[in-house]
Amino acid sequence: MNSTIATIMRHRSIRHYTEQAIEVEKLEQILNCALAASTSSFIQCTSIIRVSNPSLRQQLAKCAGGQDYVASAAEFLVFCADFNRHQQIHAEAQLGFTEQTLIGAVDTALMGQNALLAAQSLGLGGVFIGGIRNNPQQVTVLLELPEHVLPLFGMCLGYPAREPEPKPRLPLNIVVHQDQYQQLDRVVLAEYDQHIRDYYAARSSSTKQTSWSEHVKAALSKESRPFMKEYLNSQGFSVK
Repeated sequence: MNSTIATIMRHRSIRHYTEQAIEVEKLEQILNCALAASTSSFIQCTSIIRVSNPSLRQQLAKCAGGQDYVASAAEFLVFCADFNRHQQIHAEAQLGFTEQTLIGAVDTALMGQNALLAAQSLGLGGVFIGGIRNNPQQVTVLLELPEHVLPLFGMCLGYPAREPEPKPRLPLNIVVHQDQYQQLDRVVLAEYDQHIRDYYAARSSSTKQTSWSEHVKAALSKESRPFMKEYLNSQGFSVK
């Protein structure tokens, strides 16, 4: 196992940080690694907003559902799909296509993953904050986002104060299909469900007693941000 694979396999979400600031050169390395990610057709349709203002951080933490580490982490970055920059370059740019929404989401996610892996390789930890999409209009106002800019997720970064165990992922023989899509192997799923129950039981900080299947049922038995379509349209995304 080389160092790159080792860094990837050590991934875990870090939500508790020391008070140590991230060195300027390390942050610059992280951001440059984000920029090095693949980009569809060399469009480069992502912007990153570094939020340092404490009051703004507090408001974003509230928007994200009261996730205090948004305010307390050494760094908080907001990753946005951004076609406004392109419109500034080319006023007649044909924007608003659903395909552009997909491109923006994919490219931005790639940049986010690059940034987090780079941070982890430097001894830092972090966590993605999808909760900023709980109140996207408020986030838009707080960050003064123009039309054709879409806040997709935040990222907390800092030096870890705690090192939780990595959360077990689905086994390859559920995720990887050969040649055609295959139906779910219920025996393998049952084994994984038990693995997740054992994982939660072993965590000293966890009170969960659930399987992955039970988690999926709970997560997908309720509405998931039903306001997003209207918000996307209001920002000029997926209108055609």
